[in-house]
Amino acid sequence: MYREYLKGRIGALIYITGTLVRGLSTQTFAEKKFDLTPDQYVILNLLLENDEIMCQRQLAEITFKDRANMARIIEIMHRKGLVEKIPDSNGRKIFKLVVTEKGKAARDMVFPTDIDLRKIITADIPEEDLAVTFSTLEKMNFNVRDKVKLQI
Repeated sequence: MYREYLKGRIGALIYITGTLVRGLSTQTFAEKKFDLTPDQYVILNLLLENDEIMCQRQLAEITFKDRANMARIIEIMHRKGLVEKIPDSNGRKIFKLVVTEKGKAARDMVFPTDIDLRKIITADIPEEDLAVTFSTLEKMNFNVRDKVKLQI
């Protein structure tokens, strides 16, 4: 029944797969008692992998999180000492975000688990299939990205 329902319903399949992957990540992070959520881990990675210092709005645009949700996540990370907020030179309420040493250590501690999760998710899928899947999802993303009006 489950497989029949999903047959031909690409949106449902993408949504359910995303929900399962997110659930597995959340469950694994909790079992390992990480002091990070998967969302916080993604944000640390984004900040560490980009050469430029990013602000909250840029992170919201990349992750498709609304401003309130992103502000809440960043505030929690700031209170945990994982990121520092540096006031923007314009004097407005814009802060540049920098990962602290504690944030780098937290990210480094979770990284091997991230690799293990990726292996679980992609087990028994040939590299060529993964490349096609990734390319197809990127094309779908491009097709709908400008048509969705999000309050970011």
